[in-house]
Amino acid sequence: MISKSSEVQLGHNLLRWLKANPLAIAYILIVVLFVIGQILSPGFLSYSQIINVLRISSFLGLVAAGQTLVIISGGSGIDLSVGAIMSLAAVMTAHITLGENSSLLLAFLVIAAVGLALGAVNGLGISLLRIPPLVMTLGMSAVVQGLILVYTQGSPKGRAAPILRDLVTKPFVFGIPGILFIWLVVTVIMYILLSHTSFGRRLYAVGSNRVSAHLSGISVNGMLVLTYALCGFFSALAGFFFVGYTSTVFMNIGGDYVMRSVAAVVIGGTSLAGGVGSYFGSVAGAIVLTVLEAILTTVRIGQAGRYMIHGLVLIALLISYGRQRQLRQ
Repeated sequence: MISKSSEVQLGHNLLRWLKANPLAIAYILIVVLFVIGQILSPGFLSYSQIINVLRISSFLGLVAAGQTLVIISGGSGIDLSVGAIMSLAAVMTAHITLGENSSLLLAFLVIAAVGLALGAVNGLGISLLRIPPLVMTLGMSAVVQGLILVYTQGSPKGRAAPILRDLVTKPFVFGIPGILFIWLVVTVIMYILLSHTSFGRRLYAVGSNRVSAHLSGISVNGMLVLTYALCGFFSALAGFFFVGYTSTVFMNIGGDYVMRSVAAVVIGGTSLAGGVGSYFGSVAGAIVLTVLEAILTTVRIGQAGRYMIHGLVLIALLISYGRQRQLRQ
């Protein structure tokens, strides 16, 4: 029989372990939120509902992939242009395809190039001109929004190609849509990139200490340009697939994904100080935010209330993780 003191010690050890492993907290939170959703709305834990939640999470997960790289790179790096780049990619995809499958590959190549280019400009401004990341990416967001207005003349045109729409909305295997398999591939690529390549090792080194990274022979400026270029690519990729979900587009389709992508990364345990984190955490963060949004919709909380609750949840998690102190130990 376990004594009361042993139970208390076990509880303290569990709390210490959870504080040191915010990734575990994020995945536990997913389970808790799904259970709460089931209590509030029977059927919330149904297979079809879970698949739908994961489908919606995938778009945030793609944006968060790039945001994860940027935040790990350190230097107070947060990309505020991801929403604008996602919106530009969405309107370009719809305009190029015009609902035709024949132009889908062209649309993908164009938005990939645009995303990489815009992200690279962010990286060049931050690394060479020493513009603070928040200022540079906020300025880029405004520039891209202007480009959207010029490109669309204030009225977005076009619609999703049938293949793209089917990929996102129709079951592929076991009721799972193709977009989730694409997200799985991205997750595997991100894991390999961060854990088993020289790029990942250099990125963590740059995020931990840029002076030491430079003295070790790492091209810090080159890493920043590449990192922000990849962030632009993932944002554009999210916009490309999001058209398949909405079928049509509007001017600021990616606006909600800026702070949500940051929140997903932080909830998943990536340090805002840089040098610490993983994409598995960002995946968990994206699912947490999507499940929370679904629950708030179920109980009919208004948009203002949702924003407030999202903010409070993020603040509470940051406090409980002891983010900047705990993850540096």
